Amino acid sequence: MRHHLLTIIIAAALSVASLARTEDWPEFRGPTGQGHSTARNLPTEWSNTNNVAWKQPIPGQSWSSPIVHRGHLYLTAAVPVDGSFGYSLRALCLDAATGKLLWNEEAFGPPSAKAPQIHSKNSHASPTPIVEGNRLYVHFGHLGTACLDLNGKVLWRNTSLNYDPVHGNGGSPILVDDALIFSCDGAKEPFVVALNKNDGSVLWKVDRVSDAAKKFSFSTPLLIMVNGHRQVISPGSNVVCAYDPKTGKEIWRVRYDGYSVVPRPVFGHGMIYISTAFDRPITMAIRPDGEGDVTATHVTWTTNRGAPNTPSLLLVDDELYMVSDAGMASCLDAKTGKLHWQERIGGNCSASPVYADGKIYIQNEQGVGVVLKAGKEYQKLASNALNERTLASYAISDRALFIRTDQNLYRIESR
Repeated sequence: MRHHLLTIIIAAALSVASLARTEDWPEFRGPTGQGHSTARNLPTEWSNTNNVAWKQPIPGQSWSSPIVHRGHLYLTAAVPVDGSFGYSLRALCLDAATGKLLWNEEAFGPPSAKAPQIHSKNSHASPTPIVEGNRLYVHFGHLGTACLDLNGKVLWRNTSLNYDPVHGNGGSPILVDDALIFSCDGAKEPFVVALNKNDGSVLWKVDRVSDAAKKFSFSTPLLIMVNGHRQVISPGSNVVCAYDPKTGKEIWRVRYDGYSVVPRPVFGHGMIYISTAFDRPITMAIRPDGEGDVTATHVTWTTNRGAPNTPSLLLVDDELYMVSDAGMASCLDAKTGKLHWQERIGGNCSASPVYADGKIYIQNEQGVGVVLKAGKEYQKLASNALNERTLASYAISDRALFIRTDQNLYRIESR
């Protein structure tokens, strides 16, 4: 009996350890939406041959980041169709352990009109999918949003949200209860919308009121809790707004000068941290406990030194990390904005940095992964070249980094 009890205890401990080791990465920037992972023993050094568990070619031209759910990887792709001006917009599923492609299903066929011109750093499949339970949600901006089951069967499609995206699509959706929420900041009449995750119908749609001359932006919202009430924080051109996720009602707003906003917000220390993007980005710390226009009262600090246009910010303990598009990494005191250090890490950056096991992981556009020790003193641990163009952000699960390049998806782990 004692031996049997000991066996049960050991099995339970191993099960808990296994669950901790295989934390999912279900959306853009992971389980918290802020680039944090609980994974341990991630590799510090790699190349296109060293510490590569597997490498899988990925079809099409796409920059959506991979996500991980129950031992499977999901991502999207835009595959040019021969004899057509359009693309087949697809959802892919791979085995996370082996890299084997399990299914590759079309969510949307080629549009009847020629796909619009996009920025050279963009694709027609740049938004990152999101998974919950037994459903996968894929978003292609104005080209449509769809829900699939985990076997690749399309359950619903929505193509009713028409707008001119300018430079293509970028922002990813989030899930709040039954709402799939995302921004549609196009050339004119920008709006934020919530679809019913069960059938794709519109739950609410609100105009984003802004005086910006250039109204297009590409940011991903963030759900936060303030004084027991939930807010969806969504930056756009010249304004960041907090919305009630149930109704879409605007709670507060802060104005600034900036358009083509890409970075996803982060939240901590009772403040929202954003970057205002082009032309002269400013990083802002904002208290989200106000109502109405709180520009004059709730901005705690700002800095324009090293603020990013594209990569999202990263908050770890009392430090705020940011990486500019030109490859300048900075560490600031999150509460005051005081600069601890600023160093050039090389290359240009679009991917958002992540944090795990005391380290900051940064992927530049030239395919080099830079690993820094988190802290108030700058310490570079490694620089790792894959020699392939990289704009997508990491996914992390099961002691491994998953890195999408313009040609392949890699599983990087210590061998």
